Amino acid sequence: MLTQVSDLDPLAVVGGRCLSNLRDVTSDVSALDSAGVWVVVVSFEGEARCVRFDNVGPAPDGGAWRGPAPGEWTSSLDEEAFCKGVVDIREAIAAGDVYEVNLCRVLSAPVRPDADVFALGAVLRSANPARFAATVRIPGVALASASPELFLRRRGRTVESRPIKGTSTPGAGFGSKDHAENVMIVDLVRNDLGRVCEYGSVEVPSLCAVEHHPGLDHLVSTVRGELRVGVGWPELLDATFPPGSVTGAPKLAALDTIRKLEPVQRGPYCGAVGWVDADRQRGELNVAIRTFWLDGRRLHFGTGGAVTWDSTPDGEWAETELKASRLLTVASR
Repeated sequence: MLTQVSDLDPLAVVGGRCLSNLRDVTSDVSALDSAGVWVVVVSFEGEARCVRFDNVGPAPDGGAWRGPAPGEWTSSLDEEAFCKGVVDIREAIAAGDVYEVNLCRVLSAPVRPDADVFALGAVLRSANPARFAATVRIPGVALASASPELFLRRRGRTVESRPIKGTSTPGAGFGSKDHAENVMIVDLVRNDLGRVCEYGSVEVPSLCAVEHHPGLDHLVSTVRGELRVGVGWPELLDATFPPGSVTGAPKLAALDTIRKLEPVQRGPYCGAVGWVDADRQRGELNVAIRTFWLDGRRLHFGTGGAVTWDSTPDGEWAETELKASRLLTVASR
């Protein structure tokens, strides 16, 4: 489910560019193979919003942001419920139903009636710069993403995904659980891309590389392939969405488990946000983690992590707190 947005002018900052002067809005992703420059938002549940803009220029001043007080945030899963979910997933792993499941919770807080996601996006770009950041204010969507993760990059027929699995505090290093998470998801992404890529073209040029981000270190792998002739954005998204790093393995079984354990929809969180230049057959979509979105007078933020057999309830809860703490501080000030 996508969010509601005010009557402010539609704008988007994606790929380091600001797009304005909206021309078209559609939920049909086949439009991404037509013409023009598009901003794309796909919710975790698969609802797509594709918006074509006419103008490309520098990002405007975001204005002043006043976020919620730190104590106003509530969670869709409290610590007890989240930890029980971890136990349930470990039991499913023991039964052979799944190998890994990404369990998430949504944090929410009230905001002022005049809250503008563009102001929040400007704060995030300054205080928490991210490689695949995006701020989008279009009909039906208002979000600011500080995502460090690439879901899909397309350059002609070449397509690439860079799943993140494995999180630690800076300099703390990674354990066997982190590497196991990453390798399982790399295998899943290889399978997803293999459905639409030329046989034998899918490769893993980088496995479990360490990347440094504000307040966190991550393990990141790269999976690359060459799309088959006739494959466009609809086929590519159908084969790979939702991103494997925020679902689990096997993907369909993990999605069933997520639906049973998470009490609210993720919405834009864990979906995809980015841009597509249809004329040049190029595009870049992030995995919409580290993402805030407005829904009426409430601001939401998702946090979660991969549960494997080696997971502990307390450890997984602590990881969700670690991932959220820095960005909640930025948004609440």
